[in-house]
Amino acid sequence: FLSGFPLGPDQWHKNYPTAKGRHQSPIEINNKDVHYDRSLLPWFASYDPGAAKTILNNGKTCRVVFDDSFDRSVLRGGPLPGVYRLRQLHFHWGSDDDHGSEHVVNGVRYAGELHLLHWNPKYSNYLDAVRRTDGIAVLAIFLQVGKTPNPELKRILEEINAIKTKGKEAPFRNFDPSDLFPKSHDYWTYHGSFTTPPCEECITWIILREPITVSSDQMAKLRSLCRTAENEPQLPLVDNWRPTQPRYFRMVSASF
Repeated sequence: FLSGFPLGPDQWHKNYPTAKGRHQSPIEINNKDVHYDRSLLPWFASYDPGAAKTILNNGKTCRVVFDDSFDRSVLRGGPLPGVYRLRQLHFHWGSDDDHGSEHVVNGVRYAGELHLLHWNPKYSNYLDAVRRTDGIAVLAIFLQVGKTPNPELKRILEEINAIKTKGKEAPFRNFDPSDLFPKSHDYWTYHGSFTTPPCEECITWIILREPITVSSDQMAKLRSLCRTAENEPQLPLVDNWRPTQPRYFRMVSASF
């Protein structure tokens, strides 16, 4: 089950009714259900490396937090109606290399998934944005295990030892997350939700088709985190992904 929540994902709706909604994430993306939309624009990220602030282990994931007090690091274009501010990035991973991503593509589950979370500054603050259907945009990038380590990811993983247990935080300065992007900007997009409770249905997902390559050692480094605090018995932080949810009548569009 997802660490940090006492009930397993299939029980979340008991405390968080939205988790049984019709716009839940993640979903499986199948070519046969995807609609190529020629009107979809390319997306652009302009990130200020100076906006990076801290890296932390919240018991559920490894998160990098950015300054979002003004339009400093933004995502725009693609399916988005305006600019969205970068707030944080975090990862989902498995207990070994053959699973760990949240979204599944044509039956393939990747070793991990990186989420860059942005909010719509036309709302007064992040908490307000979360309550709106167009409040949040998440750029999702798959992690695929290959021979070579990912040099950009190395910077984040070097801090893992400093945040080994739940509640630990360390300064994390001068980082440009766009260094992590794959070469291709092709994407799928659909309307969905957070993949952790309360599972609010406020997210425009932009899921990149091309994964980035990471090494098996790098994935193992993520698994060395604990979902328990320093003074508690050590439990590994693994399998922090939510199973796929029904698509119902939602359209998944592709830019390619």
